[in-house]
Amino acid sequence: MSKPFKILGIQQIAIGGEDKERLRKLWVDLLGFEFKSTFVSERENVVEDICAIGDGANEIELDLMQPFDIQKKPAVHQTPLNHIGLWVDDLPKAVEWLSAQGLRFAPGGIRNGAGGHDITFIHPKGNEEFPLCGEGVLIELVQAPPDIIASLGA
Repeated sequence: MSKPFKILGIQQIAIGGEDKERLRKLWVDLLGFEFKSTFVSERENVVEDICAIGDGANEIELDLMQPFDIQKKPAVHQTPLNHIGLWVDDLPKAVEWLSAQGLRFAPGGIRNGAGGHDITFIHPKGNEEFPLCGEGVLIELVQAPPDIIASLGA
C-alpha cells in the first residue's frame, strides 16, 4: 500500500511522573541526557523538562512531564511512558491518509508542540468511526524540519 508520507524515526519519548525532579535525577544526572528547556502549559496540564541525547538527525528528545495540577486532566503522570513521538516528512498528508484508513486521532488537530514543531497525536483507543488506534499507546506524529528529512529520509 503506497503512502504519501514517510516515518523517518523516533523524535521523542515522553515520560510522566508526579515529580519531574525525580525523573531529572535519573535521566539527566545519572544517565547523562542534556537539559534543554522547560515547557509549561496549563491548558495541556503539563510542566515538562525537555532533554536530549545525540546530535542533529540522531538527537532524541526526552520529555520529563509532571502535571501542572495533579487533580486535572490530562493526567500526564498516570502513564509513566506517556507517549512516543515519530518524525514524519509530511504531517498534513500523513494525517489525511491515515484518517482515510480509519486511524483515530486525538482532539486538537495539527498544532505547534513544545519543541516548536507541528504535531498531532494518534489516539490510544479506537471507536466505531475510527477503529484503528495506537492500541493503548499515545503516539505523537511530529513534522520533521528539512535538515531531519534530508538526514533520515534517504
